Amino acid sequence: MTKSELIEKIALKNPHLLIKDVEKIVDVVLNKIISSLAKGERVEFRGFGAFSVRKRAPRLAKNPRTGEKVKVSERNIPHFKTGKQLHNLLNK
Repeated sequence: MTKSELIEKIALKNPHLLIKDVEKIVDVVLNKIISSLAKGERVEFRGFGAFSVRKRAPRLAKNPRTGEKVKVSERNIPHFKTGKQLHNLLNK
């Protein structure tokens, strides 16, 4: 599902809201999730799952084309863990 499809589905279920308003709501929610993750905070939706940030340690990697070893610095990686309800729904 794309962002525009999400906006469309929310607008269909809430005919009293204008599409512009639904777009603003979705943008606010997504921007808040992004800003929270950027601060290193965890974002949890009960039953759905939790977004968090994990650190990937620095390492030596290999360029597959040349075989040359390359240093890769420490990185922050977004992580999603499904909630119990979603997990059970997917694994009946």
